Amino acid sequence: MQASVTNSTSRYGWGTILLHWLIALIFIGQFGLGFIMVRLTSQRAAFELIQLHKSFGFLLLGLVILRIAWRLGNSAPALPASVGGLERRTAPLAHLALYAFQIALPLSGWALVSVSTLDIPSMPFDLFVMPNLPIGESDAAESFWTSAHWYLAYAGIGLVVLHVAAALRHHFQLGDSVLTRMITPSSDRDREYRE
Repeated sequence: MQASVTNSTSRYGWGTILLHWLIALIFIGQFGLGFIMVRLTSQRAAFELIQLHKSFGFLLLGLVILRIAWRLGNSAPALPASVGGLERRTAPLAHLALYAFQIALPLSGWALVSVSTLDIPSMPFDLFVMPNLPIGESDAAESFWTSAHWYLAYAGIGLVVLHVAAALRHHFQLGDSVLTRMITPSSDRDREYRE
């Protein structure tokens, strides 16, 4: 029995699983990195971490766009019967909110560096210079985007905590497959049952 790249009616495939966990690691790691970099006393170390934070931000933006495109091309598995009506209606909204925050956060960071009067270039993983967004530089705009990025980060991490709590509730309290299907990929056998 070989694992499948695409989703089946009951499980996610490797494509979805790898994108999910890679995005999750980067998203949570970005929060930790951002928290540390603004508290460093060494300007050189802070600069290095800021460049790394920007690099992972651009990578996150690309991966989330890829994840959304992948999701549009691969139907999600049906929810187990144990999932109630209210949760069936709110689960898609929660996922939409997660996608929105995972796009808004890197975009707000990109806007922040674009309006900064310091004019420090963004060099993702030292491979190339990422052009700034076409918005004007000013101290007022920098202050706005700093606040927006900060609030989005905390709201985003709050959503992640709720998402994890819901997954753990499904696994430990309800005993259904909501969590395990994001760990164990679909297989050729799942596909045979579907056809």
